[in-house]
Amino acid sequence: MKDPVWVTALRVIHIACGFLAFFIAPAVLAMVKGGKQHRRWGKVYFWLMAVVAGTALVLSIYRPVVFLALVAVFSFYMAFSGYRVLFRKRPDHGEKAGLMDWVGAVLMLGTGVLLILLGGVKPTALWARLSLVAIAFGITGIFFGLRDMQSFLRRPTDKNFWWYNHMGGMIGSYVAAVSAFSVINLRFLPPVVRWLWPLAIGVPVILIWIRYYRRKFNSEKAVSMAA
Repeated sequence: MKDPVWVTALRVIHIACGFLAFFIAPAVLAMVKGGKQHRRWGKVYFWLMAVVAGTALVLSIYRPVVFLALVAVFSFYMAFSGYRVLFRKRPDHGEKAGLMDWVGAVLMLGTGVLLILLGGVKPTALWARLSLVAIAFGITGIFFGLRDMQSFLRRPTDKNFWWYNHMGGMIGSYVAAVSAFSVINLRFLPPVVRWLWPLAIGVPVILIWIRYYRRKFNSEKAVSMAA
């Protein structure tokens, strides 16, 4: 049965926005952090990812494919979390998490739990084939959901917390975009490998990058205090 026109249109929009986001993200990362171009193109990337996730969610419900719907929530939350933390940079000035932030974190946590449960139960052939993928994404989703909730409830002691969370969220969303690209285009790889190699590389990269900047900021702080 041929798909309705609106489904085809959504698929085209999804692919086009995903294609643009895939190439814009590295350019944004290379720009001067905090600069005008970085902020401008960072917003472009965020809204492209919003469209990618939104169209993916609608298409996965239309099929329906629960696994892809959950992955869509996961991928968008990473960008959402990285973007929203910019509005909580100064908790000492009253900048704190709002209802939108809490709803997002709860959805991410619930998505992670569902991915692990369904990955373990394996209710369909798809879940059985991608069980490891679902569990890996689920664990990652729970980690980020709980991390954000903790920062909502307890004021971070490190004033640069927003920098680390911003980088972690944005790079994490790009990892999800690379995963989608891999699944669609790298057909010569086994399905589980196509899904997980970006995550296996991306998570250590995020941790290393955050560790690098934490040391850099602490070093600059020590030099400033000594002066």
